[in-house]
Amino acid sequence: MLSAALLWAGSAQAQLGISPMIVEVQANRGQAQGTINISNTSNAELRARVYVEPFTYSRDRGFEVIPSNPSDLSPYLQFSPRELTIPPGVTRRVRFIARFVPSLGNGEYRAVVFAEPLTETTGSNGSGNNVGIITRIGATVYVRNGELSPQPVAESASYNVERNQLQLLVRNAGQASVQLTGSWTLKKEGSTVRTGNLEQISLVAQSERNLGLSNSSPEQALLQPGSYELAGNLTWGGSDSKKAVPFNVTLTIPARSSASSNR
Repeated sequence: MLSAALLWAGSAQAQLGISPMIVEVQANRGQAQGTINISNTSNAELRARVYVEPFTYSRDRGFEVIPSNPSDLSPYLQFSPRELTIPPGVTRRVRFIARFVPSLGNGEYRAVVFAEPLTETTGSNGSGNNVGIITRIGATVYVRNGELSPQPVAESASYNVERNQLQLLVRNAGQASVQLTGSWTLKKEGSTVRTGNLEQISLVAQSERNLGLSNSSPEQALLQPGSYELAGNLTWGGSDSKKAVPFNVTLTIPARSSASSNR
């Protein structure tokens, strides 16, 4: 008997593609609509279903499917078709519309739209056993009811010795989610120690998230104990509405124990 396993779209077994991965729509008179493209990346025709679930990005774990909450778009979202047959190498369009009741207050509502094949593929697990694999891919949809804006601000910084990675804690006090990018420089006693860019990352409204900062040079020695200054910019928005907020936070790395130093 085959057991079912759930894998994300980045897996080699993925049969579907989806675009765009992020959809942001402004509601007008209580309605908003858009489209999502589902592609068959396999060599055979496949049937797929489309469904929706609420989600969030947690502080440390990132993307999570969650139970329904006040920001859940699912009750207001309709889409068509819910099932579709896609020939190999072909892309189909799924249309969605969100309808809000008049009594619903201003706010941002979000959900992830998943697509998955109706038939499973077969692979093997680490023990060599055959496993039924059902891949699913998702696009996150944000619908804003009212004039809302994000307010990202860097709160503090920390250092993960095991990963040799800096982490920046960013809070979004605004009522709209935001897709952040940026750049940063780490200095010690006025001298530049590291630099890097912040790859695009999602931060939902009224939340905070630890962002891992990628180094411009991957092979770098561990940071030594002491006091550092981490400065840079958080940026968001399109090319015609680019916004940025600077940050400058202090990072103190304590002395490591001899056991940690010898790893």
